[in-house]
Amino acid sequence: MTRTRLVRRAGLTAAALLTTTLAACGLGTAAGPILSGELDGPVADVDLDDLQISVGSKNFTENIILGKMAVSLLASAGAEVNDLTNIPGSAAARQAQLDGQIDAMWEYTGTGWITYLGHEDPIPDEEEQYVAVRDEDLEANGLAWLQPAPMNNTYGFAITQETSDRLGITKLSQIKDVPIEERTFCVESEFTNRPDGLPGMLQTYEIPLGDPNGVPEGNLRTYQTGAIYSATDKGECTFGEVFTTDGRILALDLTVLEDDRQYFPKYNVSLVIDDAVLEANPQIEELFAPVSEALTDEVLIGLNAEVDVEGREPVDVAFEWLQEEGFIS
Repeated sequence: MTRTRLVRRAGLTAAALLTTTLAACGLGTAAGPILSGELDGPVADVDLDDLQISVGSKNFTENIILGKMAVSLLASAGAEVNDLTNIPGSAAARQAQLDGQIDAMWEYTGTGWITYLGHEDPIPDEEEQYVAVRDEDLEANGLAWLQPAPMNNTYGFAITQETSDRLGITKLSQIKDVPIEERTFCVESEFTNRPDGLPGMLQTYEIPLGDPNGVPEGNLRTYQTGAIYSATDKGECTFGEVFTTDGRILALDLTVLEDDRQYFPKYNVSLVIDDAVLEANPQIEELFAPVSEALTDEVLIGLNAEVDVEGREPVDVAFEWLQEEGFIS
C-alpha cells in the first residue's frame, strides 16, 4: 500500500493552495470508469434513482479502493455519481468536502479526531472515539459519519514469522524481554518525532528511547515508508513500523505485534457524508451499513495486496469484492 504518513500530516495551508488549484480545473483526480450492476443481498431494496452525488477519495491505495466501492454501490442503486476519487493529499480532500465539492468520502476516526478536529490525545476505545468524532464533526461542519468498519488501519510494528518463533513474542509488551542488541527498529524519520510516534510508544512499553537499558539511539534505522517492509523482511532490523492493513504484510508473511497497552490511535474507516444529503436520502445509510460491517483488517489487507503486490486496478478489485460478497450481481 502506498499510503504514507503524509496522508495524515499534510498542512492545511498547502491544502488550501492545492484545493484552489484543483477547484479551478475540476479537482485533480484520475477517476476512470464507473462499474455498476444490480444491488443484491442485504442492499437489494435500496433505490437512489433521484440522487446526484459526488464521491471523493484520497490518493493512497486503500482509500481509492474504498472510494471505488462507494461509487459502484451508489451507481448500482441508481444514483448519478460524479467520481472524484484519487484526490492528491488528505488535507486537500478534506477541504474539498468542507467546500462542498465532494459529498461523500471514506475517512478514518483517528484522522478526524487528531488531524481535522485538532485534538492531541486519542480516545483508546474504538466506539467512544467514533462517537466523539461523529458528534463534533456533525456539530462543527455538518458532516455525518456513518457507522465505522471493524478494520483499524493504525500504526503498528511487524516482525518476520521466523523472528516471532525464535524470540517467542507476539505483543509489544514483550519487546522488553528481547536482548538489547536485537531491539532494532526500522522507522520513518518523522515517526520518531510524532506525539503519537516511536518515543511515546517505547516509553509506554518501558523501553525508553535513548536509554542504554531501553532502546539506544543507535538501534534505529531510518527508511522511506515503502522500504521498511522489505528491510524488515530481510532482517535489517527486528521491528518494522507498518500500517496494519498494508497488503505487504500478507505478501511478506510478516506478523504484526499486538498493541496490548492500546498506545496507538484507532483508525476505523467510516463513510463521511454531507448531512443534508444524508437527510434527503436516508437509504444511503442502509446501503453502506452491511458493507462497512464486512470490512475487516483481513479483508483490507487482501484487497490492498491485490493492488500493491499483484498490480491490479482498484476499480476492478473493489467491484469484484462487492460481487463476491453478494452486494452486487
